[in-house]
Amino acid sequence: MPRADAVLLIAFGGPESRADVRPFLDNVLRGRPVPRARFEEVVHHYEVIGGHSPLNALTFRQAAALEALLRAEGPGLPVYVGMRNWTPYVADTLARMRDDGVRHALAIVLAAHRTEASWERYRESVDAARAALGDGAPTVAYAPSWYAHPRFVEAMADCTRAALTALAPASEDAAPALVFTAHSIPVGMAAASLYVQELETSCRLVAAALAIDDFVLAYQSRSGNPREPWLEPDVNDLIRARAERGTRAMVLVPIGFVCDHVEVLYDLDVEASATAAAAGVRLVRAAAVNDHPAFVRMLAEIVRAAAG
Repeated sequence: MPRADAVLLIAFGGPESRADVRPFLDNVLRGRPVPRARFEEVVHHYEVIGGHSPLNALTFRQAAALEALLRAEGPGLPVYVGMRNWTPYVADTLARMRDDGVRHALAIVLAAHRTEASWERYRESVDAARAALGDGAPTVAYAPSWYAHPRFVEAMADCTRAALTALAPASEDAAPALVFTAHSIPVGMAAASLYVQELETSCRLVAAALAIDDFVLAYQSRSGNPREPWLEPDVNDLIRARAERGTRAMVLVPIGFVCDHVEVLYDLDVEASATAAAAGVRLVRAAAVNDHPAFVRMLAEIVRAAAG
């Protein structure tokens, strides 16, 4: 692979206004037999969090911070953003890169843990876009996965530490339970990937950085056929079960999400928080890494490693 002359950050995308929500969900769900009631339920989730997702804005903040760091410390490469499900679509970004004279791009998929629903579909979007552009399309090489990168661990541990501090227990209370969360996927899809193993590794490394031995990984945001097995335990079921066993404080760590967006802001901050309140559990949610300086530095180190 020739040396890259630009960086491409690839993310899921999200609606930026109330008017975007339904078209965005049509994009995401196209070809999937999702009941209309479920569609409207997700529309309501966006309404509750303000009618839009901060994912796009956060991704552009990541890109701007990365470009500034590369400019200061090298290599001074431009950083582009392409979304799979909303503007700027990957295809439009690759066309702009071609017009800007980019010939070879290093792509970083902004999903720490690999599964067909994330990495493979993102790469399919890139392949389709390059095929449509033809001979002038930039070549695209992919950075390796980064679920165990020390800078990712540092950023996630720092976010978790802040949440633990915010939930500092009274002297008579037990230490809060540490619960990592990630998006649930069908068991069959998980079996065909390294998703669970990579998640477990990330959780173990972050907990070790905090000198915590007792933690658990739970799953959230299931949306599929109720008759199909998905990864468990569901975070709401876990909260109730832990409450029955006497847990009175809990920190949720959305380790499977790079940005605070709807599955964090609604599924954890609204739904899981309501479950915890009903069960008598004090709950604090750690921030996702967003544009944490250690995460941005991780991206820069990935670029430098690829640049040789």
